[in-house]
Amino acid sequence: MRRSTDRIIVSHAGTLPRTDDLRAMMQDPNRADEFTKALPAAVKEVVRKQVEVGIDVVNDGELGKRDGFSSYPRSRISGIEVREFAPGEGPEPHDVQGRDRISFPEFGKLGFPARPGGAPTGGNQAQPGAQGGGTVAAPGGRRAMVFCTGPITYIGKQHYEEDIRNLKAAVEGLDVEAYLPAVAPGTMEHWLRNEYYKSDEEMLYAIAEAMKEEYKAIIDAGFVLQIDDPDLPDGWQMYPEMSIEEYHKYAQVRIEALNHGLAGLPEDRIRFHTCWGSQHGPHMDDIELKHIVDLVLMVRAECISVEAANPQHDHDWKLWETVKLPEGKSYMPGVVSHVSNHIEHPELVAQRLIRYANVMGKENVIAGTDCGMGSRVGHPEVAWAKFKAMSEGARIATKELWGK
Repeated sequence: MRRSTDRIIVSHAGTLPRTDDLRAMMQDPNRADEFTKALPAAVKEVVRKQVEVGIDVVNDGELGKRDGFSSYPRSRISGIEVREFAPGEGPEPHDVQGRDRISFPEFGKLGFPARPGGAPTGGNQAQPGAQGGGTVAAPGGRRAMVFCTGPITYIGKQHYEEDIRNLKAAVEGLDVEAYLPAVAPGTMEHWLRNEYYKSDEEMLYAIAEAMKEEYKAIIDAGFVLQIDDPDLPDGWQMYPEMSIEEYHKYAQVRIEALNHGLAGLPEDRIRFHTCWGSQHGPHMDDIELKHIVDLVLMVRAECISVEAANPQHDHDWKLWETVKLPEGKSYMPGVVSHVSNHIEHPELVAQRLIRYANVMGKENVIAGTDCGMGSRVGHPEVAWAKFKAMSEGARIATKELWGK
């Protein structure tokens, strides 16, 4: 895995903007074949754009992932059943904005938009009073919930094969490192209700065992594996009744299950991304990094990517004055945010990077984003401008840290 040996290298956390044409194909079931045919060229173009703005560690923009986090389990594992419920019916959904809704009940009624100034969406960005974590949107104001009703096995081979094939072709001949993301068992569990296994923990480990195939395939293809796990912090919002100590025990089980899924894979080919969710809400009730940092560092991954530009977490660099980054690990703080249309000034980006470099060691710091930018800022122009500012900020930080 590339490290900042003589300069601050630059990457990002995941999703990148789709073109209007590609999005229209993706959303129309009748254009599925057309979407598949258009995808290789789209991935090649999005890789080119990353290189153009100065990104060193690129991905496919997750352009081929027709399934968001809410439907990811259905395309990867068996034993899944989707049921629709009318408003007020069915189990109470888990809500990854739960604590914020309690603190800001009137704001919560407006919903949590998917992007600054945008309209609320289903799934992870909940509809006002209706959708929450563990639900997906359904027609007519109904909500769909996903249940585990049978044994879990892996069924997503065609998805990772397509992603691997398209990214390999796109990076051929380029001096870049490439990564592909896959979702952590704990985050997949967000969207499932257990009706088959003896316990939620047993189901969790079944997911981890199944996902080994995808994790291994990405590394075997020569790519870095990124584990996406917003569950680690945002599960805290789902269980407002839990104390910090209770939540820590809950989250530790999820990290142990993830490590089970990663067992036997080379740690130096794995990076771990976590954040406090993509809803554009108050985030006042986010769990603080200091309460879960030991769990973050437990993950069998060389590189740790953590949201850090969000105003609720911009101060977290100070934690690393007292917490030591383990030998061999690198850290990728988010230095540009996905919750604002403001373009961070390159000098601000540089200041953020230098703060981390001063407490962690400059060779251990990589410039990153808080989360994926694909659909979470107001327009693709904004996303690409943020990436450019990040790269320019990394160059400024490099000059100060290395004198060149």
